[in-house]
Amino acid sequence: MNRVYVVGAGGIGCAVGYALLRGGGPVTFVEANPAKVEAGNRDGVSVAGRPAKRARFVHSDDWRPSGGAHVFLCVKCYDNPAVLAKLPERVELFPVQNGFDPRLAARRHTWEGVASFVSECDPDRPHTRITRPGELYVGRTQAGPARVEPPRSTIFTADGLFREVLVWSIGPFKHTKLMYNAAISPLAAAAGIDNGQLLSVPAARRLFFGLLQENYAILAAAGVELGKVGPFHPRTVAWVLRRRWLAGLMARRFEPSLRGTYCSMAGEIQKGRTEIDNYNGHLLRLAERTGTPAPLNRAVYDLVTRMTADRARPGMDWLRGLG
Repeated sequence: MNRVYVVGAGGIGCAVGYALLRGGGPVTFVEANPAKVEAGNRDGVSVAGRPAKRARFVHSDDWRPSGGAHVFLCVKCYDNPAVLAKLPERVELFPVQNGFDPRLAARRHTWEGVASFVSECDPDRPHTRITRPGELYVGRTQAGPARVEPPRSTIFTADGLFREVLVWSIGPFKHTKLMYNAAISPLAAAAGIDNGQLLSVPAARRLFFGLLQENYAILAAAGVELGKVGPFHPRTVAWVLRRRWLAGLMARRFEPSLRGTYCSMAGEIQKGRTEIDNYNGHLLRLAERTGTPAPLNRAVYDLVTRMTADRARPGMDWLRGLG
């Protein structure tokens, strides 16, 4: 059997790897944090409320994948170059990421996943909590050759962790996730708030709704097909946002389910690197190509870039002046 690797033992990597282990195959986790590698080899990988699963963990510096391996790429986009440099040509690459990375796209992999569930991992051990349930969309990239189903050696047995949804093309679902992430992540990360506060704090909510509308306009102008991620199609979300009274009602309805959940950029500004270029940067490049106005995306991109360079402390004051 070809080796299966999960690169990145964070929230998504641990959930995906745990589901693969439940499918019965051996899984090796590749992780840069030595404390997490030690804890994983000692205690296994676990999801809150479920028994730990034994698995092999290796440090990323010591990882040398062979041809024919299946590699689930669950790291942040800024870590992609180091991983891609290690991969032989004949590797079945399966990214599960939110951002858009031209270097990854150039690899011309066949399959990709996009997670709509939220999973938060302990910093120094491979133990994660599903803080918001959802789906793992699995589909073909346009670059890959036609194939009806993903490789059978990478079988998920999620058993309630998430719902696996097989789609013909991953692009529409990845772009819809981008529409949401590029509104949630920069604002919540800069302000240092949880996702629920984007809906409960009036100043944050106004900017969040504005970014969602702008993101939808950019993607629509670029002719990008969008899929349904969550309860509503992006067309419906855009329609609701144009009716402020209805958007306010919907915000009150969804805010409780987002309390205590955090964006993927949470805590990264003070570490000196974020995926802002893979989120809002990608949208800005699309907007420039089509001549679509994108003032809010430009403002949040510049703000997060400046804060990250200075390793600034997040706070609500940073959102003032964004529009």
